[in-house]
Amino acid sequence: MTGAANISIYSILFSLLLVLISLIFSYWQKLGLEKDIIISIARAVIQLIIVGYLLNYVFGLKNVLFTTFLLMFMIVNASYNAAKRGGEIRNIFIISFISITFGTSITLIILVSLGIIKYEPYQVIPIGGMIISNSMVSLGLSFKQIKLNFKNKKDEVETKLSLGADIYQSSASIIKDSIKVGMLPTIDSAKTLGIVALPGMMTGLILAGTSPVSAVKYQIIVTFMLLSATSVTSFTACYLSYKKFFNDRKQLIQK
Repeated sequence: MTGAANISIYSILFSLLLVLISLIFSYWQKLGLEKDIIISIARAVIQLIIVGYLLNYVFGLKNVLFTTFLLMFMIVNASYNAAKRGGEIRNIFIISFISITFGTSITLIILVSLGIIKYEPYQVIPIGGMIISNSMVSLGLSFKQIKLNFKNKKDEVETKLSLGADIYQSSASIIKDSIKVGMLPTIDSAKTLGIVALPGMMTGLILAGTSPVSAVKYQIIVTFMLLSATSVTSFTACYLSYKKFFNDRKQLIQK
């Protein structure tokens, strides 16, 4: 394997043997995942082919408005998926959309303003995709944790309220813990970079022929931007959503 340019259609077909391993294990252990594996692989291949041709077209346009539209389209889809974790939280989709948009915008504005990347499709779309997807995962974890905390610490919150604390004072520890949970995967990933695993972007650049040192520089920037995006997104989401657990009388809503 000397580079991505040498990958042929036959190489891709032969690599299906790797999928066969998963199918064999599923059948052997009676996991019942054979259908899901086949469907997921078929969808992945079809979706990636469509995206590949679409991006090839988009990268040639170099249109600011269309680039922004694609970013917003990705944010809407990420918000929809993250909102599923929020469940019964009121206005959860709007909270997800605002949080991901805020985290993504701040990160991209800094990167573009400093001249690290250009606001052109071939740079903004891949970078934006990484930021949005990581923000979505972070958001899902924060929503799950804040719901769990309000359920498990119901008595503690109500006690603080009865002693005269406002809803923020009663929820402060829950908010902080939920933000922390949303950020931890990105932090833990940063701790093990280069030791446990080589990240996808760095590996891709090396396979494409970029020198390892140059690939490392790009990966360092990616690590910084993902940490920024997940922290801003989790922070925004938790501070927007905690009030939704109380009614107009500042009473904890029973779930």
